[in-house]
Order: sequence, then structure tokens, then C-alpha cells
Amino acid sequence: MVTAGLLLAAGAGRRLGQPKALLPYRGRLLVEHAADLLAAAGCRPVLVVLGAQADQIRARTRLPDVVVNGDWASGMGSSLRAGLDSLTSSPAAAVVVTLVDQPDLTPEAVRRVARDATVESLAMATYRDGRRGHPVLLGRDHWAGVAEAATGDRGARDYLHAHATAVRLVDCADVADDTDVDLPEHAARLR
Repeated sequence: MVTAGLLLAAGAGRRLGQPKALLPYRGRLLVEHAADLLAAAGCRPVLVVLGAQADQIRARTRLPDVVVNGDWASGMGSSLRAGLDSLTSSPAAAVVVTLVDQPDLTPEAVRRVARDATVESLAMATYRDGRRGHPVLLGRDHWAGVAEAATGDRGARDYLHAHATAVRLVDCADVADDTDVDLPEHAARLR
């Protein structure tokens, strides 16, 4: 089974003061690190959804497949919809979704969540105290339902909640951290 990787990186980073995709991280931009993480985990294809300052990000990076979400300002839901729509012509049976602002995710966490992926799969990582987060696995049979439910800044959350009994929870606390980079003081720790 082919599992795609979908990186959501379209936001403007309002609280941060710049798009998170443009943050420097380990000698390159955070968006490159996040896309490479999906590729290192074996995801094929890897699709990056850009929005705010997409032209500048594309000019400064070498990214795999890119889709530009012209409706990025309406929230993460539109980026998830744009990414899923772009993947419908791919051979992928499932997709692993990650966010650009989580630099401490690892290929191992992605591999764990993607393990045994099928078109019917739903899975998500868990962290300390049972906190649920990314990466999230969406089998192809769920893409239309996820896209319909994804609105505003709510990506797959409502769909996953409605299908909670089908969601496989995958402990990733020992191999990754899903802490977000949202504020300038968070970005400072990347340096």
C-alpha cells in the first residue's frame, strides 16, 4: 500500500509575525525539514500545501510537490481540503498529515502511525497524558468525509471525533514531541 505525506504549511503565523514555513531550522527552512521528515518515513508522494508568502517560500526552498491554497486565510481546513483534493489522482491508499510547526516530530513517529495503512485506516499519534496530535493517518475511504468536515481552523478533528471508535491511537511519546512553534519565544528555541 502506498502512503502519501501531506504537510500543511500555508498559514501566515500571525502570532509569530511571519509564516512558520520560513523559520530557519538546522541550516535550512522549517518547511524543508518537515517535508524531508515525511520522505524519510517512506511517504510517497510528499505534498506540501503553501499559502501565505507561497512565492517567497518556493523561491527559497526545494520542495517536493506543492499545491498553493488560495483560500489559506480561511484556516487549516481549506489547506487540508486542497491537499486531499490534489492527492485524489495519486496511487496513495492513505495519507499521513503533519503540520509545519512541529519540528520535533520524527520519521519513526510517522512510520508508527502509518503502519498497516489501508484505505479504511484512521490513526493518530498520542503523547504524554494521552494527548492526541499529529501525525494523523487518513485512509482514502475517509478523504471525502474529512474534506467535508474540515472548516475554518478545524482540520480532521471533527471527523475523527465522529469516528472515534475507528481511530487507532499510536503512542509516540518515546520517539517524538508534538510541541508547536506558535510564538516568538518558541521560534527562538529553534536556533
